[in-house]
Amino acid sequence: MRCRNTTPSAKLGLALAPWQIPGINLISAPGPCSQKERALADPTPKPHFATLAVHGGQSPDPATHARAVPIYQTTSYLFDDADHAARLFALKEFGNIYTRIMNPTTAVFEQRMAALEGGVGALALASGQAAQTLAILTLARAGDEIVSTTSLYGGTYNLFHHTLPRMGITVRFADAADYEGLKKLINARTRCVYSETVGNPKLDVLDIEKLAALAHDQGVPLMIDNTTPTAALCKPIQWGADIIVNSATKFIGGHGTSIGGVIIDSGKFDWKASGRFAEFTNPDPSYHGVVYTEAFGPMAFIIKARVQGLRDTGACLSPFNAFLFLQGLETLHLRMKAHSENALAVARFLKKHPRVEWVSYAGLEDSPYHSLARKYMPDGAGALIAFGIKGGLEAGKRFINNVKLFSLLANIGDAKSLVIHPASTTHQQLTPEEQKATGVTPEMVRLSIGIEDVRDILADLEQALARAS
Repeated sequence: MRCRNTTPSAKLGLALAPWQIPGINLISAPGPCSQKERALADPTPKPHFATLAVHGGQSPDPATHARAVPIYQTTSYLFDDADHAARLFALKEFGNIYTRIMNPTTAVFEQRMAALEGGVGALALASGQAAQTLAILTLARAGDEIVSTTSLYGGTYNLFHHTLPRMGITVRFADAADYEGLKKLINARTRCVYSETVGNPKLDVLDIEKLAALAHDQGVPLMIDNTTPTAALCKPIQWGADIIVNSATKFIGGHGTSIGGVIIDSGKFDWKASGRFAEFTNPDPSYHGVVYTEAFGPMAFIIKARVQGLRDTGACLSPFNAFLFLQGLETLHLRMKAHSENALAVARFLKKHPRVEWVSYAGLEDSPYHSLARKYMPDGAGALIAFGIKGGLEAGKRFINNVKLFSLLANIGDAKSLVIHPASTTHQQLTPEEQKATGVTPEMVRLSIGIEDVRDILADLEQALARAS
């Protein structure tokens, strides 16, 4: 029995590129089959998250028997002969050509990410910003449009508001809770709906299932940035998302050492039936007329992103950073649990503090996003907290200048606790009106709670708040 495997990376013991799945010929992949048929075809129980985080996509190196993933620090790879090289370049056979396109160390990271998110394949990039940009450019070109929610990371907002329009791609915005407004923005030129699982830094939780239904009713895919909760806390593909982007720099790496990003393809969106994606369904002249939907079936998007988008942008991840991200993934589930437990304790502390005006954390019972957090992130609401300090901007600066354990820097997702003032840093390039639209206010302070002893975290906050007034 042959059926389309929608989670190929979940199988352990594979050290393959994301499309090299035993038993499946992706050149002529069959259509989807039922869950029962898949279970009969492969009765092996699917490994759980923690097991995949440690083992996914890798087996001991066959040449050296090294148990850890080797770092293949090479630019290029030998061909067997001239015909072998020609087949690789024509996409008639898959294999390593050049590290700009794929690398064995990076391939393990990609497979592991696909397994953890529940996708058919993944593509690692040089940064989270590169992942977002390439994912969009794989879908859209000049004259096309994107519909996005407004609660966005500052870098994403600038990409959507300034850079994409210079490429001829229009981005239209509406509040994530305004479903009718979002629906009205979708037209014949729309190529995807974009949002963040948890808006950064507003920290509003997205109703993924509802937004996915809206997008699919209009024949467009839903792209989700899952950086903040990671797959350890939330799996948007299970709720209908089609494409996932992550900044691996944050919680995936987890230690503030490496820059990287990753795109995950669910393999569930029907590009042909949509009728909006001619570049998927028509011949690609740069590969002798290959038609991605016909040649690669459920992996059409992620392979197009690799062999066309990554080929031309060159935004590849270094093998060493891929190795560091694999190290991070092995403890991701443990760290996200600790981040969430510490953050909930901090949010409750701030909620009761007389020098704090408001607190935004979906783990709090009185948060307007608490019910959504319980639905989509039942194991914890993550590490990020936003709060407003009494006294406004100047009080916020005094608070930040007096923390000792917290580090003031432009990042989140470190094992160490971090703090920043978004209005004057990450969202500084936005106008006051644009800042307000993304949820940034002058008095807002954003915390990324680390995995230190929570008693030390609370003590540092207490002394800094006392000095802030």
